[in-house]
Amino acid sequence: MSHFTSEDEALLQSMLRQLLQSVREKITGAPSVECAEEILLHLEETDENFHNYEFVKYLRQYINNSVGSVIEEETEKCTSAQNQGEVSGYDTLVQHVTKQTHESKEYREMMHALKNVMMVVVESLINKFEEDRMCNKELDSKTKKECQSGYYTDNCSDSDSSLNQSYTFMSQEQLQLLVERLDPVQPKEEKILRFYAKSFSSSPFNMTREVYTSLARHLELYFLSGEYSLRISAGLDVSNKDVNNLLKKIRLLNEYQKEAPSSWIRYPEKYMEEVVESTLSLLSIKQEPNHPDFLSPVYFLALLDIKAVWFKKWTHAHYSRTVVFRLLKKKYKSLINAAVQQCLDYFEFCKTTVNTNSRVNDYSQQHCSDKQSFSYTGPELQYAYFVHSLCLLGRLLIYKQGQNLFPVQLKTKKDSVSITDLLVLFIQLTYYSPSYPKTALAVHTDNYSPASLVMEILQVFCDQTGCAAECLYKDAVIDALLDPVQSLLNGTEVHVNCLETTLSDVADILARIAAVEDGLSLLLYGENEKSAKEGRPTAVHIIAQFTKKLLQDDISLLSGSESLPVLKGAFIFVCRQMYRTCEGLQVLIPYGLHESLGEAWKKTSLLSERVPTPVAGADSTSSISLESKSILLREDTLLDALLNFSATPKGLFLLHSTGTVNDCVNFMFRSLSKKLQTNEYEEFGNRVIVTQIAATPTGAVALQSSGFIKALVTELWALLECGNDDLRMTQPKSTPVDPIDRSCQKSFLFLINVLSYPAVFELLNKRDIPNKTMYSLREVPTDIIDIIDRLIILNSEAKIHSLFSYEQSHIFGLRLLNVLCCELNTLLLLETQYKVSQVLLTAQEENVTETSEGPGNFIIDGLSVERNHVLVRINLIGGPQERILPLRVLDKGSDPYPWPMFSSFPLPKCYLAEIPRKAEFRHDKDLDKLLSLLKSPEKQTGWTEICRKQFCKVMKARPDIISGTILAELIENFVSHLSESRLDCFFSTGNYKAMDADVKNESLSSVQQLGVEMTVRYGKYLNLLKGHAETGLCFVLKNCEKFLKQQQRTVVSSLCCLQECYAGYDWFASSVFLIMSGDAEKTLTFLQRFSRLLASAFLWLPRLHRSMHLPITTVELGIHPVYFCSAHHIETLLKAELPLVFSAFQISGFAPSQICLQWISQCFWNYMDWSEICHYIALCIFLGPDYQIYMCISVFKQLQQDILKHTEAQDLQVFLKEEALHGFRVSDYLEYMESLEVIYRPVLLKDMRSIRVQNT
Repeated sequence: MSHFTSEDEALLQSMLRQLLQSVREKITGAPSVECAEEILLHLEETDENFHNYEFVKYLRQYINNSVGSVIEEETEKCTSAQNQGEVSGYDTLVQHVTKQTHESKEYREMMHALKNVMMVVVESLINKFEEDRMCNKELDSKTKKECQSGYYTDNCSDSDSSLNQSYTFMSQEQLQLLVERLDPVQPKEEKILRFYAKSFSSSPFNMTREVYTSLARHLELYFLSGEYSLRISAGLDVSNKDVNNLLKKIRLLNEYQKEAPSSWIRYPEKYMEEVVESTLSLLSIKQEPNHPDFLSPVYFLALLDIKAVWFKKWTHAHYSRTVVFRLLKKKYKSLINAAVQQCLDYFEFCKTTVNTNSRVNDYSQQHCSDKQSFSYTGPELQYAYFVHSLCLLGRLLIYKQGQNLFPVQLKTKKDSVSITDLLVLFIQLTYYSPSYPKTALAVHTDNYSPASLVMEILQVFCDQTGCAAECLYKDAVIDALLDPVQSLLNGTEVHVNCLETTLSDVADILARIAAVEDGLSLLLYGENEKSAKEGRPTAVHIIAQFTKKLLQDDISLLSGSESLPVLKGAFIFVCRQMYRTCEGLQVLIPYGLHESLGEAWKKTSLLSERVPTPVAGADSTSSISLESKSILLREDTLLDALLNFSATPKGLFLLHSTGTVNDCVNFMFRSLSKKLQTNEYEEFGNRVIVTQIAATPTGAVALQSSGFIKALVTELWALLECGNDDLRMTQPKSTPVDPIDRSCQKSFLFLINVLSYPAVFELLNKRDIPNKTMYSLREVPTDIIDIIDRLIILNSEAKIHSLFSYEQSHIFGLRLLNVLCCELNTLLLLETQYKVSQVLLTAQEENVTETSEGPGNFIIDGLSVERNHVLVRINLIGGPQERILPLRVLDKGSDPYPWPMFSSFPLPKCYLAEIPRKAEFRHDKDLDKLLSLLKSPEKQTGWTEICRKQFCKVMKARPDIISGTILAELIENFVSHLSESRLDCFFSTGNYKAMDADVKNESLSSVQQLGVEMTVRYGKYLNLLKGHAETGLCFVLKNCEKFLKQQQRTVVSSLCCLQECYAGYDWFASSVFLIMSGDAEKTLTFLQRFSRLLASAFLWLPRLHRSMHLPITTVELGIHPVYFCSAHHIETLLKAELPLVFSAFQISGFAPSQICLQWISQCFWNYMDWSEICHYIALCIFLGPDYQIYMCISVFKQLQQDILKHTEAQDLQVFLKEEALHGFRVSDYLEYMESLEVIYRPVLLKDMRSIRVQNT
């Protein structure tokens, strides 16, 4: 449709008239033509009926008919180009299609035709509008004559706002009438003020803008005229008539300044620019050289708006902020210079008064007096301007455009003043500014003291990421904050008023800085790490030293202070913000803060025991009661500080060494109970702390004894079985569609977090299931054993009938069992103690259809599908390509569940994946070179490093050949050489000779026996083992146990894990047995040699069980170095290398250390295929134990997208525990691991070697 007919013109005219009538109110309400145009241009955004107008529909159809084919053609072209990688992104596609359409012939023809017809249509409409306008003019003149007479006698209030909050727009004629009606008796000055006030409140923006600029210009001329002669030194008498009128004028301006920003975005930018420029021009009036005492307009504005609220409002929105900062930079920078100069002048004044021991109160007397005054002294005027300047600069620095105005050059200073200089000045102001009497401060709602104002500014900076990085995160600023702290440490004189309050404020700012990653880095390492290396102490060291001295009451100036407990709490909190992170803890370990806090808590705890018990009927506000509350508060502060050590694995280890774990867990449980009642349960970090605590035996016992686990189980039962019975039912409860109802999901995840293997072992070891003959419906489980009894091992009618929601509750139990059994040690414990497999098989056997001929087919329901999945998982070992797990969902179609069910062993073969045939071995030059190096009797200098490089070369080029006998030969020879080298031997071991006769009478535990069965079954599936392999593996395990016992301590402990042999199966020894193809002698010889190396401590977990090589304090805790060393550094590297993954763990309330401990404990069995497990072991043996850490980081890197997805789905724990590592190949990440080694090896190996002397 390129041409229009006369019918089209008539139709368009009708539709356009309809559109204009629909938006008539909006257009006629506009103050100007420009505004009307703006309204029409943005009609689509403001009118919800926009797309329903016939005119709009017509235009859309016309455009579609004219250029629709062009758009489609260009989109197709661009899409095909995008698929080939030539164009990327949706935005690029839209831009490209738009550009091509604009340049097309069809578009030009369409626009030409449209313009022509619209000109005709609009011209005819204008003619009609002209007739309407003439009629309206007659009506207006009639209305004008009917106006009533009278005087406006509104008062210009001195206390309320001079402006009406709502605008009732007035025409030019109405304003003229307003002038005529002003009371003739009033003085001319009063008339003008009232006219301005009424104009501001009743006129449209274009008129108020003119009124405002004229008033600002009038004031500017007045201040520059010869008749104005006020001076700062003379003070200001407000009762003076002329001064009063001047203040009223400036107040009118200020009221409008604060009101205008709420509406000026609706008007053209030039209006706003005129208002802004006239204001800045007035405030920038300079002092005459001959009269430096000149009382400029900014002083008056400071008196009326001391905190510069007008500037805050002007810079709040980007629309106005851009104009303000552009004008400041271009023409009015002197205003900023003057503000900076005023702050400098006040600081110099404060320093002078401090040095001469005189008071500063006279400079700011108005804020310390409760007597009404009608005059201001010179110092008071200066102070008001100083506060105004401080608030203005504080607001200015929040924004990037404001920061760009610095540095500023002052006439009184040779060097320019940078942002950092200004921040240092602000901080110094808090130290030198006056201290006001408490009685004086109490009568003021606003505190105008420099200290409170500066702290307010700094707190705002801390909350603004960009501003904090640009302004706060500087060494000079931190040094200024810590200046009084450093002085107190050095014992030098401290020029600080209200020392305790100031130090508490400093601690508050430091804590806010430490809460942000960049701020934490600054406190730990400075602006760059060079400064830390050059011997200059970074902030963390000063803070740690000061906190330690505070805890030891070793600062004389503060001794006996009432505020000392508060100050201690403030600095403890700063340290807490740092040591609850891995990197912060690493720096703070040498200061032994955990010990100092532990000692301080024990002292406070003794004091609380001595406080007399309150007597019934006694005054609750007595000194005893207040003292008791104070001590309890200090006690809780210290326990909270100690508890936060458990946010990281090594921190938790340090916490255990203080002996306060039980008290900390009790405190945590009390706190969580309170927060549960106030719906604050989701406090950040609490679930992570619980997860970390549960990963240690002592922690698990503490959780049990505190009542935490009982509360968790009770809450779960209430959600699962009881529901919200107290709520009135208005409709039937919907049947849950998820296997685990959403209401129970959090409890399910919390249980998974808590039930790591160390916790399971402590809570369940040698405990029998109740298996009662009858269960009351009111009988609520209180322990983990009860959950297993009532939800998992449902082996009696009594248990089934005791459940209100049998199927839902049992599915919950089976899902929990499925996750728990992913940890192989937990699986072995549950299987040996409770015969889980047999219970499930029996349930499957009973779940069949009954026919006349006997048992029929399995009934496929939710429970049988869950049981089938669990049975396959717990009875098959294998990586992602070695076993096939049945799905837990039904398919559509005739065969909803194609997976075969079973009620007896062996498992159907369909669940075993076919082992791929090994490729024919071809000689590899690099491998031959490596083998020859290892077999060579002469070891040249740097032999170890040469072997490692050659190994990496083979791993990258031909990873598939490092397996089987070749792998066995490689690690045998390499370990044999290292074990003979004094430099490479880390542990000393005695001579041990394995004899059959010595271990013949020894027996393995039931857990070990079941582990042997599973290992041999897996080995035979992999074609690595032959008949009678069980005997060989039993021989290896018995000898290992005996060999390691020679190096074990005797420990007296209530922990189950320290009562006997290693609490779990030896997965590493079993892995070596498979690598050696079932050769028991070779395996044992290798393990004996390997036990001398540092790597054995981290790969072979039973190696250090109750070991004499560890300090007795470490042994008694039952925490393995893999947790407090390897897992700790995994979390450190994860935060540095994969911050998104680290954040995902934090959000999920799950700790990376827990899943890594599980992977490492079972040598990645069930998570990786056998070939990758071999590569992991070879990597750590050849390249060093720190590669265990790099390996875990590589796995997280591979899983990053999945981790983020499952964090969003709120099932990260379940995913990480249940899912194998699909597609992960060790060789693919070798280069990445090498890059991590370059950065982190020195720190990691140093820490790994320190386990032998771990006395921290």
